[in-house]
Amino acid sequence: MNPYFEHIGIVGAGAMGRGIAQIAAEAGSTVWLFDTAPGTAQAACTTLQMQWRTLANKGRIAASDVDIFTARIRPVATLQALSLCTLVVEAVVEQQDVKTLLLQTLESCLPPTAILASNTSSLSITALGAGLQRPAQLAGFHFFNPVPLMKVVEVIPGLKTAHAVVQALQQYAKDLGHTPVLAQDTPGFIVNHAGRGYGTEALRIVSEGVADFATIDRILRDQVGFKLGPFELMDLTGLDVSHPVMESIYQQYYEEPRYRPSVITAQRLAGGLTGRKAGEGFYQYADDHATLPAEPPVPVVDEMPPVWLSPRASRRMELLMLLKNLGAKIETGQSPSPLALTLVAPLGFDITTVAVVERLDPARTVGIDMLLDDAGTKRRVLATNPATRTDMRDAAHALFARDGKAVSVVRDSGGFVTQRVVANIVNIAADMCQQGICSPRDLETAVTLGLGYPMGPLALGNLCGPTNVLEVLFNMQTVYGDPRYRPSPWLRRRGAIGLSLLHEEE
Repeated sequence: MNPYFEHIGIVGAGAMGRGIAQIAAEAGSTVWLFDTAPGTAQAACTTLQMQWRTLANKGRIAASDVDIFTARIRPVATLQALSLCTLVVEAVVEQQDVKTLLLQTLESCLPPTAILASNTSSLSITALGAGLQRPAQLAGFHFFNPVPLMKVVEVIPGLKTAHAVVQALQQYAKDLGHTPVLAQDTPGFIVNHAGRGYGTEALRIVSEGVADFATIDRILRDQVGFKLGPFELMDLTGLDVSHPVMESIYQQYYEEPRYRPSVITAQRLAGGLTGRKAGEGFYQYADDHATLPAEPPVPVVDEMPPVWLSPRASRRMELLMLLKNLGAKIETGQSPSPLALTLVAPLGFDITTVAVVERLDPARTVGIDMLLDDAGTKRRVLATNPATRTDMRDAAHALFARDGKAVSVVRDSGGFVTQRVVANIVNIAADMCQQGICSPRDLETAVTLGLGYPMGPLALGNLCGPTNVLEVLFNMQTVYGDPRYRPSPWLRRRGAIGLSLLHEEE
């Protein structure tokens, strides 16, 4: 192996620093590891050796590699011992004053050509470089935990970072087996910025009483394909990590409504309900497994009413075929009979508004989310309005569960759970493209690898249809009068002329 950097230094031997040291040693670099806490660097070396032995026992690496990799990790007692390094990565606590002082000290210990890299997840690289004599030699080099498994790294130049430094870090990321993505020096960079649409909108939905934590998690897993629902994800990450990130990005963007944090996470953080590591978060945990509430059973309906489908329903022909396959008795008149279950399928609008505008009896009106192709989902989502009769709600639930597919029934709101969350994810991603924070291609790569989404946010927008996403946002803006649903100009232009969201302007 011939890595771009033969000797690298890592300051901070915690989980992140240790992970970076692991992949660097495996790539062939000699790693000089420093930590201010006595014995921590040596303990990190011991931990890495044990991990490599475990990998060797599983046949993942050769037995001889254990000693080779271990020999490449060199714990040191002073920063001056890093003087041979041509790259030093700091992975210390996420506090600007601590990082600034450390970088200034490192600059005085290293040759002028050495590159300094910060593993910061949210601090400005330009601000960190402002106190250096050679800010051109500093860049962000943001890995994700666990480093060996999360195969993406954000490379972030500050305003004064030399282009050669960026190129060197991009090449070294590839040497480490990771995919580099280039980000502007903006709050949250790519991954933490793009991730704002998932959890924050889910929290708003809960705060409006639309559905509980478990229902929202089930819907987003089964309808969209997320590996973890937003509340499962926040429990895994820990609110002590995720809530400060929400607040930081919101404040750094001067209280942009799209990034507004929730009092729900602030309160739960204050109460110590931080998630899995605390044994309790949005869920309670026993032996590291969440205790989940049971799903409501499918109602038993003795006599199914006929069904009348609104002519304005989204994916109307697909929905009619679904109703036919489920054995529904479909009414074809211009208006529903007095006995009919009235079915609507809006984009962005609440069921109450649709019933009023279309002059339907709200007591018999139920909505279904058809943003995505039903054949591609594992769950159907229905919504009632405040006047919906219990028998009509139960009839709709029983009807759409006839083929064994899971069904969730939520309360009325502007936009269903999936519509709201997906529209926000796509809109924030489009706004990032509008700002030029990164290329659409790097955005898709960073989110897929860094957040584990089933696809990139722009590909998700393509799947739903840009015009459908725009309709959800425009209608939700009408319902809520809230600027957080303001469509990005980048999304609006592409939706208006039918271009794929992945289209890159030359």
